Amino acid sequence: MNKRFSPEPHSSRKSDLLRIGIIGFGARGEAITRAATKDLNIEWRGVSEVYESRLEKGVAIAGKNARGHKHYLDLLDHDDIDAVIIATPDHWHAKMAIDAASRGKHIYLEKCMTRTVDEAIALRDAVRQSGVVFQLGHQGRQRDLNHKAKELIGNGTIGKITLIETTTNRNDSPGGWSITGERSASLESVDWELFEGPVSGRSGFSQERYYGWRGYWDYGTGMSGDLFSNEYDAVNSILGLGIPGSAIASGGIYYHQDGREVPDVFQAAFEYPHRQLTLLYSGTLASGIPRGTLFMGRDATLELGRSLTVWADKNSSKYKSRIESAMMDPSTPFIRYDKEHIEVDAISSPTSKYYADRGLVDTYSEGVRRNTTQLHLAEWLYCIRNGGITSCNIDRGFEEAVSSHMATKAFREGRKVHWDAENEIII
Repeated sequence: MNKRFSPEPHSSRKSDLLRIGIIGFGARGEAITRAATKDLNIEWRGVSEVYESRLEKGVAIAGKNARGHKHYLDLLDHDDIDAVIIATPDHWHAKMAIDAASRGKHIYLEKCMTRTVDEAIALRDAVRQSGVVFQLGHQGRQRDLNHKAKELIGNGTIGKITLIETTTNRNDSPGGWSITGERSASLESVDWELFEGPVSGRSGFSQERYYGWRGYWDYGTGMSGDLFSNEYDAVNSILGLGIPGSAIASGGIYYHQDGREVPDVFQAAFEYPHRQLTLLYSGTLASGIPRGTLFMGRDATLELGRSLTVWADKNSSKYKSRIESAMMDPSTPFIRYDKEHIEVDAISSPTSKYYADRGLVDTYSEGVRRNTTQLHLAEWLYCIRNGGITSCNIDRGFEEAVSSHMATKAFREGRKVHWDAENEIII
């Protein structure tokens, strides 16, 4: 949608009811299901999950009209399902979404959109051809402060931007993608061949791989696809950067020596020659110190974290007279928005704090505190019912996927990569 989505009370008419299935009922799938169950006028008709106990829990939460399926195609083949939510590991995203599109099912897909550029192209083409409504699960697009940042940058408050720095800092076991808590999955309770799917046969059943799939290239997209993608999409929603011209990346496994393959410290630089700016990303899974996103302009710098602040640059020509007359102090923010300051108690995990800092849990919509995932789902459902384009549609998803994969390829091959827009390949 072209402007910020504002949820409206749904109609109680029978025709407005949408019948939904969910594929993948891990922690994220459960969170989405709980967010979608309230006030969205939907009915759960199916749950698909390869792990028996999670499937049983999913059906129990979804309710009496939801059927349980081990194989996702059994869910997709039901005519009484209008739309699906896909919350599986990354290596299944493209295949499942393409199969859903071919059956005319509207799609809400968790990030990273795909594992490869080829998958991103295939999914984009399938969605365009099918005409289904697609939403990628970057719920940060519903964040109030992000919209305020877009407004301030758009009206010239900070001047020409040449450098953006965005970050991820997490320092707990979930943040480090280590196995914690319940570890009851076994070869008897998990359909391992179906879990592995496209990479089936490469390894025998492994709890490390099942619970910590993000740490392995067979299933995940590393810090670039899993964490940078959040930060990239937030910046892209504010500036409309699109796909970078080039990317370089570095990092390594510096702390979590647990058999993983993907780095736990990662940094990348993306060049946008057509915009004359650079986007820098740095992230660590071994430090929880909060760092906001910095938009560095010629006249001021905007920092976007749990709050939004703007500092004038001491050499700004735009604010020169006000600085010289002491009406403006460059060491003190001259714009500050704190209304989204949502407290995270002292016992919350660093990952919870990270989500709160990035507006990935709650925001304020028309003065009311709202769950961002619920707002993002509501926008998707609104477009299904009424037409229109979702804020994180397939084109924005394609930009997210390619940008993430450029950084991953640069890291894994140890070289600078470029995007060939005409042929749609990384070179």
